[in-house]
Amino acid sequence: MKRIKIISVIAVVFVLLVAILLHNRAQITRNASLNKIDAFPVTVAVVSDKKINENLELVGTIAANNDVPIVSEVQGKVTAIYAKVGDYKTAGSVLIQVDDELKLAAKKSAEVNYEKAKKDYERYKALSAGNSITDAQLESAKLNYVNAEANYINANRQYNDTKIKTPISGYVTSRTVNFGDWVKMNNVVANVVDISKLKVELNVAEKDVFKLRTGDKVTVTTDVYPGVKFPGIIETISAKADASHNYPVEVRMLNSREHPLKAGMFGRVTFNLSGGKKELVIPREALVGSIKNPQVFKIAGSTAKLINVLISGASDNYLHIAGGLTEGDTVVINGQNNLQDGNKVVIIK
Repeated sequence: MKRIKIISVIAVVFVLLVAILLHNRAQITRNASLNKIDAFPVTVAVVSDKKINENLELVGTIAANNDVPIVSEVQGKVTAIYAKVGDYKTAGSVLIQVDDELKLAAKKSAEVNYEKAKKDYERYKALSAGNSITDAQLESAKLNYVNAEANYINANRQYNDTKIKTPISGYVTSRTVNFGDWVKMNNVVANVVDISKLKVELNVAEKDVFKLRTGDKVTVTTDVYPGVKFPGIIETISAKADASHNYPVEVRMLNSREHPLKAGMFGRVTFNLSGGKKELVIPREALVGSIKNPQVFKIAGSTAKLINVLISGASDNYLHIAGGLTEGDTVVINGQNNLQDGNKVVIIK
């Protein structure tokens, strides 16, 4: 009897617990239905057609327009020096004089032989016209004349080469010989640079190089003259990349009288990649996900639709849109973290 009472009590308790649980569940469901969000508050922006100034800034090395090593074409003792480092020399100026005594003697001897052979050939031609000599004699005189002329040209060239000259106008940046030194053939004896024009040599990444064109205008600045801008143009763009997939680009510019630059300085080149063209843009805040898989919430009526977009670039606080949106569309820029595709929204202005 006692056992039956215990079982009855347990059964009653169990029934009460089940009733309480069912009541609580019904209460939670009722509260959830009361707290259900009908629309999510969001902030939006309109897709607009905006003028974009996309600039690329790179640092390169300023080089001389022409940098020429002066090479000796003769050997001999240096008898005179006509240039020191820092001198400005015009094209054709003598920088170094090499002993020319023997070269001058050889030139005079070759000149005498040339003049004699020339007169002999003229005389033989006159005799041949009167049939006074054979054709073989005339041919021999002609060969002597040609040979003498070649010897004279060679001797004259060797004599002139004793005067080592600069082929360009520019500044002497180095001189490796002094008075009394012995110069060997093909020795570099000096260096001359022309900095009336300059070039900036730099490397451009493959993602940017196709936005550049030869002849495009650029701006060059330096740390030496803060705030001073030097105009330049893109002279060359290499068709071959280096091992790092960068393409050599050369910018040409005139040197300035007021703010003269030197070869070897660093130059900061600013390229205008877009040319100020208009593009569809949206604020960066509208992006959902990553640049590789870009999506945005587009407002359609009172509903937020998750759509894919195509991004062509970025500048400042904007993303450039190449597909998926049109001008005038509205996108969510704040509040999208709580959204799902198809959610109702209320726009907060």
